[in-house]
Amino acid sequence: MGGSINGWIVAAVVLSGLGVFAWVVVGKIRLIAGGAPEGGMKLEWRRAVQAGEQAFGHRRLMQDRRSGAMHAVIFYGFVMLQLGALEILWKGLAGSPIPWADNKVFSMLQETTVAAVLLAVFYGAYRRYGEKLPRLPGGWKPLLVLLWITALLLSVVATLAFDRLREGTGASGFAPLSSAAASVLPANAAQTGYEVSWWAHLLIMLGFLIYVPLSKHFHIFMAPVNWLLRPIGPPKLAKLDLENENAEKFGMNSVDDLTRKTRLDLFACVECGRCTSVCPAANTDKGLSPMHLMTKLRDALQGKDRIFRPGAHAWLREAGEPSAAADAMDIRRTMAWQKEGWAKRGRESGDGGAGTSPGASGPARRPELIGEVVTEQELWACTTCRHCEESCPVGNLQLAPLMEMRRYLVLTEGKMPPEARRTLQNIDRQSNPWGFPRQDRTAWMEEFAAKEGRPIPTLRDRPNPDWLWWVGSMGAYDLRTRRVTFALARLLLESGVSFAVLGAEERNSGDTPRRLGDEFLFQELCRANIATLRRYGVSRIVTACPHTLQLFRREYPDFGYRAEVKHHTELLAELVRDGRLAPRYALPRTLTFHDSCYLARYNGVTDAPREIMKAIPGLESREMARSGKQGLCCGAGGGRMWLEEPGRRVNKVRTAQALATGAEMIGSACPYCLTMMEEGLRKHGAEERVNALDVAEVLSMSVFG
Repeated sequence: MGGSINGWIVAAVVLSGLGVFAWVVVGKIRLIAGGAPEGGMKLEWRRAVQAGEQAFGHRRLMQDRRSGAMHAVIFYGFVMLQLGALEILWKGLAGSPIPWADNKVFSMLQETTVAAVLLAVFYGAYRRYGEKLPRLPGGWKPLLVLLWITALLLSVVATLAFDRLREGTGASGFAPLSSAAASVLPANAAQTGYEVSWWAHLLIMLGFLIYVPLSKHFHIFMAPVNWLLRPIGPPKLAKLDLENENAEKFGMNSVDDLTRKTRLDLFACVECGRCTSVCPAANTDKGLSPMHLMTKLRDALQGKDRIFRPGAHAWLREAGEPSAAADAMDIRRTMAWQKEGWAKRGRESGDGGAGTSPGASGPARRPELIGEVVTEQELWACTTCRHCEESCPVGNLQLAPLMEMRRYLVLTEGKMPPEARRTLQNIDRQSNPWGFPRQDRTAWMEEFAAKEGRPIPTLRDRPNPDWLWWVGSMGAYDLRTRRVTFALARLLLESGVSFAVLGAEERNSGDTPRRLGDEFLFQELCRANIATLRRYGVSRIVTACPHTLQLFRREYPDFGYRAEVKHHTELLAELVRDGRLAPRYALPRTLTFHDSCYLARYNGVTDAPREIMKAIPGLESREMARSGKQGLCCGAGGGRMWLEEPGRRVNKVRTAQALATGAEMIGSACPYCLTMMEEGLRKHGAEERVNALDVAEVLSMSVFG
């Protein structure tokens, strides 16, 4: 070639760099492939479309518009810069530019891209080290990458500037950066400067290429693959084969138990902290951080000799750290707790060397996940709201490993909080969380008939109704939720809908046992319920509980039962739309609606309750800052309805967000959420001026006056 750069040396350097990169990547791929097989990982057209939308359309990234725009500039900037790098490398070797790059338009695009990416990098540094966003970890590693990218961009400008000097090209408006740089660089060192800059550009690129798979930036390659293999469709818990006689345990407590999909998630994690920033547990000092869950599991998978030994209340020792307000979202304490606890074995404040290998140079033993990587406190803090998964820009499924570890605790070790044990025993014995007599499940029906003068039909009375109304334990036993049950019963009777209930034959749906990790009890309830539903030929179910909706609509099909299942807001919205229910009485009040996680995020139902409220004359709706799929959990999901809550209360934080709208009513569409909102109002001393009501109650006020 006619260039000034020795091609043989370049070939040797490039091949060496690519060889090291391939060696590191192959090691990572082996770690992923060594995971437990998972049937959900397969290639299909819909997943390819999903991967394209996320990788190139940045749909998830744009949930945070500022960081999304920054990432888009860097992402597409690097695509353009690769073309520029190809032109720079070619010219150094060949002595002449690539024909398609030898024009003013390409030159302008190249230098404009360099400037845009530089600005994006500076903005990224500001967000992390200037603005100090709590979700973005500081330290030297992110700074190293920012400096690396900056050095790469400066090497582009320097190479173009020295090339301009050595060729005697004058300043050009189509090359503003290189022209400006050439005006201050020594002309007598043009050739030397060009070759030094050229080599610097190549070596920085290769160095960064090798560093990428050794760092969180491996997501550049793993994120598109993760989206490509991510399951399509609504989320649900995986079914456990409890009849597997060869199973030595159920659940997960070793890195060997990590599935291939989970391992892929770990290497796709970019440590952006978006999952932690929306997590209700992280924001109320429970210790759980979905981001740290992934990074700690990744370190354990890679054999890093680290262990999690946090202080009991690390955040209390943070000098000068502002204390979080009782009703504010704040992840700083959780981030500090996680940072302090995850360290090398044997440090003075850690485990004192426990668990290290006997030989100083021998490999450290693989840690147990529960207790050495993740604490039980973190596992039980999760409300299973799935906001972490909905916010993750690389498509990670953080709940999968967490729930498998919960299952291990309950099914293999028999460990759970005392309140959880009592709740599960009550469900097992009496089919309700309180342990009330099973025969009392129909007491609400007798009370309703006495008050309204109309009986509620059972399937024995009306064998083939259009809808089976699954009342649920809360609707049947809880005195506050009974008012919702009464309102819904009046509305269904008014509309003329053909419906019936199971009455005394109804059992617990199994949501609480399953979310608490007791798959044995869940499957027992599930099969018993399916047998009852099949005996009556039930094919359409309506329920006021989003948790029951999720089970019947998404998870019972794994056990062979499929039916059309609707939430009561969906059915009521249809009845209003069809004119079978007429909201005729004005309700001149303001209302803000709290979205249930299992309704909005799990099942995508956000419009139906708002459609009902919009149909009520005089009612003014005010949205909270976080609503719909971005709404904050009430704190009751994942079985936490029945557990004691340490630290600041999630429902108090959520109620504060509702009160900030100035609305006179807080609407909900879930018995758990309603309970939590009412308790939150009491905590804020606002129960006298603000009411918490189910959508059915609000609609009933307008229909009946």
